[in-house]
Amino acid sequence: MEFFIDTADVDEIRKANEMGLVDGVTTNPSLIKKAGRDHEETIREISSFINGPISVETLSEDCEGMLKEAEEYMTWGNNIVIKIVMSPEGMKAVRQLSERRIKTNVTVVFSPLQALVAAKAGATYVSPFVGRLDDVGHQGMDLIGQIRQIFDNYQFDTKILVASVRHPVHMLDSALLGGDVATVPLKTLMQLFNHPLTDKGIEQFIKDSKEWAGKALA
Repeated sequence: MEFFIDTADVDEIRKANEMGLVDGVTTNPSLIKKAGRDHEETIREISSFINGPISVETLSEDCEGMLKEAEEYMTWGNNIVIKIVMSPEGMKAVRQLSERRIKTNVTVVFSPLQALVAAKAGATYVSPFVGRLDDVGHQGMDLIGQIRQIFDNYQFDTKILVASVRHPVHMLDSALLGGDVATVPLKTLMQLFNHPLTDKGIEQFIKDSKEWAGKALA
């Protein structure tokens, strides 16, 4: 399973990348606004040191506008993926972009049938939002299992990009269910390192090594 980092904070991306944990990056208008930087400048900087896919979201509501934005975004780096919302106009844009071999990521997906529509339109990635489904009383991870089965049934090449990941259990379930990618904020990514027995083991190793070093110097 690939790890995409879900942020427009360049410092966070660099930190995760130094640990070898960034296979790609996802952004959206809210993340760009939170970063407080120019959109194009931010994406160009990310593209300068991240080789994997970088999702950049269109803002238009119609196909023509989405395609125009896509043309601009493609000049910002060699690894740009055009992120498009799940809508009839969005699928028109996905179809045209896929015919031109331009990678796309269909976002705000909340049902297996929406994922099926995106795959038939030729989407490279489909982004089901598991955390937001959990928020309204549904089992978000059930959606991942349903999409996996549908894609496997019909041999779709579209990758399942598990989005709105809130905690490590989402990551574990994504991996067990066959999610191709999980996109996560840095905070969640860092939680994957945590286990009380790991902390205890490291503490003991450090203590023992200091005692051994002390005896060696005596």
